[in-house]
Amino acid sequence: MIKSLLIANRGEIACRIIRTARAMGIRTVAVYSDADAKALHVRSADEAVHIGPSPARESYLVGAKILAAAKATGAEAIHPGYGFLSENAAFAQSVIDAGLIWVGPKPASIEAMGLKDAAKKLMQAAGVPTTPGYLGENQDPAFLTERAAEIGYPVLIKAVAGGGGKGMRLVEAPADFADALASCQREASASFGNAHVLIEKYILSPRHIEVQVFGDSHGNVVHLFERDCSLQRRHQKVIEEAPAPGMDEVTRAAVCAAAVRAAEAVDYEGAGTIEFIADASEGLRADRIWFMEMNTRLQVEHPVTEEITGVDLVEWQLRVASGEPLPLKQEELSINGWAIEARLYAEDPAKGFLPAIGPLEHLRFGEHLRIDTGVEEGGAVSSFYDPMIAKLIAHGSSREEAIANLLGGVDETEVWPVRTNAGFLGLLLEHPQFQSGDVDTGLIGRELDKLVHAPEPDAEELAEAAALLAASPGLGPWSGALGFRANAAPRAVVRLFEDSGTIHVVELDEIAVDEPAREVLTFDAGFARRYTLERSEGTGHHSAHDGDILSPMPGKIIAVEVSQGQSVTKGQKLLTLEAMKMEHTLVAPFDGVVAELAAVAGAQVQVEALLARIESAEA
Repeated sequence: MIKSLLIANRGEIACRIIRTARAMGIRTVAVYSDADAKALHVRSADEAVHIGPSPARESYLVGAKILAAAKATGAEAIHPGYGFLSENAAFAQSVIDAGLIWVGPKPASIEAMGLKDAAKKLMQAAGVPTTPGYLGENQDPAFLTERAAEIGYPVLIKAVAGGGGKGMRLVEAPADFADALASCQREASASFGNAHVLIEKYILSPRHIEVQVFGDSHGNVVHLFERDCSLQRRHQKVIEEAPAPGMDEVTRAAVCAAAVRAAEAVDYEGAGTIEFIADASEGLRADRIWFMEMNTRLQVEHPVTEEITGVDLVEWQLRVASGEPLPLKQEELSINGWAIEARLYAEDPAKGFLPAIGPLEHLRFGEHLRIDTGVEEGGAVSSFYDPMIAKLIAHGSSREEAIANLLGGVDETEVWPVRTNAGFLGLLLEHPQFQSGDVDTGLIGRELDKLVHAPEPDAEELAEAAALLAASPGLGPWSGALGFRANAAPRAVVRLFEDSGTIHVVELDEIAVDEPAREVLTFDAGFARRYTLERSEGTGHHSAHDGDILSPMPGKIIAVEVSQGQSVTKGQKLLTLEAMKMEHTLVAPFDGVVAELAAVAGAQVQVEALLARIESAEA
């Protein structure tokens, strides 16, 4: 068995691996960048090594620094987690060449499945059904445009080396193909160093079904059943569950058998996921489920599989990497209950899900949930990495019980002052289609307005919000003891008012009576329960500064679509910002004219930098 392990990753997955390694008596080594010097994974490990500046390309993506850290600390093995170098065959080989144990599949298996076009050809040869599309080498835009027309719209453009929704675009009409292709290729090149794409037929009622597979060095391959990851936004998973709703035993057997054949075709060792797309227009059927790709690593959503099987997948990874056979045979694996995972992100759904950064002054998670996180109260969300705060995982004897448990946990989760998608997750879990199991990958897009809409709070909700917000002004909403009186119930009188979309609470005697107060509230502080207030977005009117287009985070401007003095319409693309490993499109908030344009393609900008100013056509 491995005695010492270096984790070539950060955040939540690094903490997750450390947790299992410690339980197995394995010494752990963390690596960290400047931005992560005080991170939770650094303090959780037995030893930590600094590997460079904050940008991932100068630290976590530099294989030589990872290997040097392993050598300096005497680590026997390297676990890559997911993302970063986890599916880099060259890095895996360099680890093996250095005499270390690679906790992952063989480099040849990674390489075989790393390019989506080559993987599909391999799967076709293995008898695994694949979706129709173009997988060739010709990347000429005119040629790809012709192939898309032959396949028939809508089509999906996908980076052949992609993952995590990056380098992927849905194109619904021929007129949109050229722009989507260029954007997809830019993002693929920036994220993976490979701009090549493939084109697939887009399934109109798609469900994302994936199967967890596991192989060892003794020729054994098993599956650990399926997950449904259909609830996605911009091709990124939001809520995942296991097993898949509506999956009958005949279809499950066929899909899982196909997944095992796919893993066997590349002599697979370790944890992997075979991803399928299903046409669910007539329910889940074996003849309407096709291979999409294989992820040759541990998945973000692996906890739901662990919850229904009772298997620690990280432990299995470490045992297999140590040369042991799989701990269980196929017939010894079974499904127990239901599990659902929601990804809690630092982002603002009301502003197009723009990532939010800043300190986590207050952080509390709901009870009765499994929480996988890499941050803690007093930490911060950095602009350099993915803005996920935590994975919230609930288990139940039935799907209904699992949903109820997760809803309760989401409602109890408290984050301040960074904005999160907690309210969005709650509305999604309550959505009738999700409740019934009638889901597909387009559900969030179709229902987005309802899912991000924040209803106007009623008097009782305002009272509760006032109680929380007034608890200790300036110190966060859940601390302090405002209103405390000896020998009496705690009470306080506050004034709650709104200014530029921000709710303020001030003690009554601190402001004049003619200030624009929204309401004066008297409340029992003991009555306050945990509550997150979502404010409504605007009233249809805009002030002189509503047209300011500010950078939502530090990043690089990669495209400017307008010029100063140009007339624009509401929703028209103004510019594209690359930040936090994704492209973010900024659009006109209303009809008007570009009165000022400070954005320049190729320029680096800081958070809240003025990029453009739109003057209303009504002015």
